[in-house]
Amino acid sequence: MMIPVGWRRLKKRSPMGATELMVDVSNPRDPSRSDAVKMLVDSGASWSVVPATTLRRLGIRPARVETFDLADGTEVERAVGSAEFEVAGRRGASTVIFGKRGDACLLGVVTLEELGMVLDPLRRRLRPMRLRLG
Repeated sequence: MMIPVGWRRLKKRSPMGATELMVDVSNPRDPSRSDAVKMLVDSGASWSVVPATTLRRLGIRPARVETFDLADGTEVERAVGSAEFEVAGRRGASTVIFGKRGDACLLGVVTLEELGMVLDPLRRRLRPMRLRLG
């Protein structure tokens, strides 16, 4: 069964092959502190990226700093923490990168997997992933 991204899909056309949607991001310790964030679904990104200003406004604090490789081979350091994400009625906590100015707002594959979802690369829609035990 396919879950269309269209429940809150953005009206503006995305670049070819890109899937953008509004995602509810909240503080895992206080889910009432939440915000809708426009995110690009990126199956090449491990963790999700949300602007640091948004995360701090929600009361989410960094847990540590990690080093990341960019597509051009340069290394950058970013703070990481935990946020709660809601996509297509599925809600769960995931690691989040505190994005700096100029960083794309991304919904990464780890967040999707933790929500039990996968991006269908042909239809550019999210669908439930087939879960396996063991």
